[in-house]
Amino acid sequence: MKKILYAAFLLLALYLPSLAIAQDEEPTIYVIKKGDTLWGLSERFIRDPFYWPNLWERNQVITNPHFVFPGQRVKIYPDRIEVEKPAEKVAEPKQPQPVEKKEEPVPAKTFAVTGGEGFLMEKAQTPAGFIVSTYQNRQMVGEDDVVYTDIGRRNGVEVGSRFSVFKRVGPITHPISNVVLGDKVVPLGTLQLSELEEKVSKAIITKSFQEIGAGAFLTPYRPARKEVALKAADKELTGYIVETKMGNNAVAAGDVVYLDLGKTQGAEAGNLLYIVRDVVPDQKYALDKIDKLPVEVIGALVVVETGETTSTALIVKSIEAIYRGDRVELKKN
Repeated sequence: MKKILYAAFLLLALYLPSLAIAQDEEPTIYVIKKGDTLWGLSERFIRDPFYWPNLWERNQVITNPHFVFPGQRVKIYPDRIEVEKPAEKVAEPKQPQPVEKKEEPVPAKTFAVTGGEGFLMEKAQTPAGFIVSTYQNRQMVGEDDVVYTDIGRRNGVEVGSRFSVFKRVGPITHPISNVVLGDKVVPLGTLQLSELEEKVSKAIITKSFQEIGAGAFLTPYRPARKEVALKAADKELTGYIVETKMGNNAVAAGDVVYLDLGKTQGAEAGNLLYIVRDVVPDQKYALDKIDKLPVEVIGALVVVETGETTSTALIVKSIEAIYRGDRVELKKN
């Protein structure tokens, strides 16, 4: 019996120091190098590039969520990254110092969009005009073909003015409230006015993504391809995926969706939101009633364009199939 107690005491003596070390684990120190980003640091050390909003929120020493500077020190823990606050320097007599070249901030993480994402046209939005006819009344036209519009001098335009061409697909209702949010529209191409009269004009199709016909509507020219930089949200956001670009029931990374979040709710282009799904507890296995469980994160998306109450977003990560009606959120805690 004494031998057993001695062996147990010996094991405990050996275990306790390792336990203390684990509890007081020293972080790994990493010094920011040129080219590092919050996105890259999160991917490298936490194995999740989408952790960066948490890293930004908890480290207010970083004045811009996308810029970190060479020489900054960060502490790497198994479950988090902390940016060291710069040490306060004791005031010293000023002496002439050689002029040093300032380190330039690294570029922000960006996502490229093609301009073919479409959007939800809300009630307050109105077209600039319509294509009222095509050359020789053709059913469909394309690049370099002639069309006629109801935009003229009275609209304050001039020869050479450019417009984007869209078609209206149909109204979109909210999957939860059934409220009509707007009309889904898809881009068809671009045109340029070539001849003007008071109320009408002649135009040339300069770019066509799909076939264009009479009835297509026009908006002021919208650049096709553009880069959207990640931008930290100013407030918490919670909303829903209300429709997909292609109308598919299930979507994944690389697909475009539309949200019930816009400028009114505080959404901005560049905001990264998580796509989440509630987990329903099985009460029969719980000793006490469980109200809710932590949500399941199934993906992430980036807002690429905002309206007043809706927005267009690109899914950048998906763990499993994502559906219309799935919730999106960004919690600032």
